[in-house]
Amino acid sequence: MMMNAPSSFRLVAATGIHRGDRPYQQDQVEIIPHPRVQGCLLAVVADGMGGKSGGRKAADQVIMTARQVFDRYVPSKDDSVEVLSQLVNEAHLMIKLTALAFEEEPHSTIGAFIVNPNLSADLVHAGDTRVYHFRGPEVVHRTKDHSFVQRLVDEGQITDEEANVHPQANLLTGCLGTQQDPPVTTHRIHQLEVGDSLLVCSDGLWHYFTPKELGAIVHTLPPREAAEMLVGKARHRARAGGDNLSLALVRVESPS
Repeated sequence: MMMNAPSSFRLVAATGIHRGDRPYQQDQVEIIPHPRVQGCLLAVVADGMGGKSGGRKAADQVIMTARQVFDRYVPSKDDSVEVLSQLVNEAHLMIKLTALAFEEEPHSTIGAFIVNPNLSADLVHAGDTRVYHFRGPEVVHRTKDHSFVQRLVDEGQITDEEANVHPQANLLTGCLGTQQDPPVTTHRIHQLEVGDSLLVCSDGLWHYFTPKELGAIVHTLPPREAAEMLVGKARHRARAGGDNLSLALVRVESPS
């Protein structure tokens, strides 16, 4: 997907999704261009959990809510941090309402970002879906998971590498649809530059890469090819044990 933007840059975007080795696809991913404003978009990844169809229902609610909230967004007067917070809270409520109608316990993570026409950007996440900001191949920022192992890393008990292979690596301390309100962790990028990339992806993808590898791939290849390579490499490294995986990638390029 290529998106016309103010003349000093263009946004090039791609998504990737794969069921992995699971019987069901419970990840959902979408990049939504703003319906009225050029150079503005929302990217969302939701990793659903809970029962045969509960996780998919939860992830679907995140995407539906994202479309509705973003449709109301007016970049010239609304604060994108507030819009993303609203997205998290409204999706959380919708998932809880869905749970009342079904036996399963639908939950979902979320990772999302809005890129604005002035090239500011805001990120939000809840759970272990991650958002990375790369400048060229270098990681400028990555979200910190709301998870048990991230807490151990923060306390200095284990390293990032040990966290990746920890038996309780998938235990979350916050997500959407649970009894407690979700964490709403945001981060503002005041100015994206040409050559910057934003990547949001579920743990089924980032689990198989170091940040350095991710940076090298998104910097070297155009977004469509980068997305295909990331999915292919994750599948190869999973050796028939892979989770659902999904990603949305947006790169800022010069207009030429």
